[in-house]
Amino acid sequence: MSGKVIQLRDRAPETEKITINLGYVDLGRIDLLVQEGFFSNRTDFIRTAIRNQLRSQSEEVSRSIERHRLEVGLLELGAAELEAAWAAGETLHVKVVGLTCIASDVTPELALQTIGSLTVLGALQASREIKAALAARIK
Repeated sequence: MSGKVIQLRDRAPETEKITINLGYVDLGRIDLLVQEGFFSNRTDFIRTAIRNQLRSQSEEVSRSIERHRLEVGLLELGAAELEAAWAAGETLHVKVVGLTCIASDVTPELALQTIGSLTVLGALQASREIKAALAARIK
């Protein structure tokens, strides 16, 4: 892969907003823990619960990442990297756990010429035009 992969710990933390639905009883239990001072707010509880679950499943996640040959962290793809891949006759099959950013200097045509498939477990930041051009190649 010709892009630059950066470990997320090396950068300021970025977040992605998600929405979840909880039952009233579970929500009430969370509110009780917040009220009792165990957590500063609902979000603090949910983040802590997710981190604890991911920590308890870390071996399974690591084995899966290794089995699928996934890059972990932040992948930034710019026009220079994609043009170099195009010049070398390479087709990129991008697989990332984390964040993939396709720079604003990348045209839909260049993306189509160089990106054969795109698998992002996390978030993809790209223009609407790039996402539309690659829609059939995004898994």
